[in-house]
Amino acid sequence: MQYGVCSLSVIPMRSEPDDRAEMTNQVLFGETFKVLEQRKKWSRIRLAHDNYEGWIDNKQWEQLSENFYNEVQEGAVPVSTEMIEIISHPDSGSFFPVLLGSMLPKMKKGGQVDLEYTHFDFMGPFSTKTSSRTSLVEYAYQYLNAPYLWGGRTPLGIDCSGYTQMVYRLTGYPLPRDSAEQARHGITLSFIEESEPGDLAFFDNEEGIITHVGIILSDNYIIHASGKVRLDRLDQTGIFNAEKGMHTHKLRVIKKVI
Repeated sequence: MQYGVCSLSVIPMRSEPDDRAEMTNQVLFGETFKVLEQRKKWSRIRLAHDNYEGWIDNKQWEQLSENFYNEVQEGAVPVSTEMIEIISHPDSGSFFPVLLGSMLPKMKKGGQVDLEYTHFDFMGPFSTKTSSRTSLVEYAYQYLNAPYLWGGRTPLGIDCSGYTQMVYRLTGYPLPRDSAEQARHGITLSFIEESEPGDLAFFDNEEGIITHVGIILSDNYIIHASGKVRLDRLDQTGIFNAEKGMHTHKLRVIKKVI
């Protein structure tokens, strides 16, 4: 078994080993994974934080030893809490952006991030602790107006479940990648009035399959990724888009995860 880490800002994960294949996910800086299959140009990986699988380009990741990979999984990994920060190579002086929610494994005092064979300096804000619901809502607003991107997980482009996963990560709570899997977590609530800011609302399609998720706010508002990360009203029917004057998503279930 081989092990690896993303050493770039963000790399696409695809459904098939082809540049033209659907991007189903993104791998952010510092995220580690197991390599399940390797070909000349592509590797099929399983991410450590949520077990999501897909294909990434071999030119876009660095190998780790099994011992180092296991050490990273043992404790809480710091995450970047700024929209965009700079990380640099202390030897070469080169640098590149690190996006909100990226992982900073084996971080030492003074801001050194250790990817085993490569070392970086990071001077931005980060978090290693679980936070309150108030912080969760504050993180949710940081993504406001981020464009919708299927498979996206960054403020530069994000989908609905990538959005909820990243906001919960920033607050210190792990979630699966897809909305249907996220809906299996937490306690089911019967009415919107029972919910608190930070709870999750899930929505299904005509076949009854959960296809959408958003974060409940106070006063019957919801923040979710649909076209962009946006604010809409929530009622027992679903999401009401005032601009369109109609319900756009049908409510299936409300879950209290924290």
